[in-house]
Amino acid sequence: MAERISDAEHAVMEVLWDESPLTAQDVAERIPDTRDWSANTVKTLLGRLLAKSIIAHEAEGRRYLYRPLVKREDYVAGESRKLMDRLFGGRLSPLVAHLADRDALTAQDIAEIEALLKELKA
Repeated sequence: MAERISDAEHAVMEVLWDESPLTAQDVAERIPDTRDWSANTVKTLLGRLLAKSIIAHEAEGRRYLYRPLVKREDYVAGESRKLMDRLFGGRLSPLVAHLADRDALTAQDIAEIEALLKELKA
């Protein structure tokens, strides 16, 4: 995926990743109320995502059904890689060390990292 997804576009993508295909109205109804977006705002964001080839649409009568072309897992992997590359020289250990230094890791996080490391070593 070459194009970046804005925070607003990401909110629309989360809806489509959770359930699709959906109409623009369906998407608007599923956007959290805290956003306070109109259906026109959602349609604008859907248009941007279409232009970026991140979603597709198909006609169903007088309306369109929208679906993602990019999987959530692929998006997360790409964004994670960009973050590590930009801020930590492409290395994971400095990122984890940074989180640990900032007390951003809970005991549960540490246990999950330890379990993951054991699994990777096996």
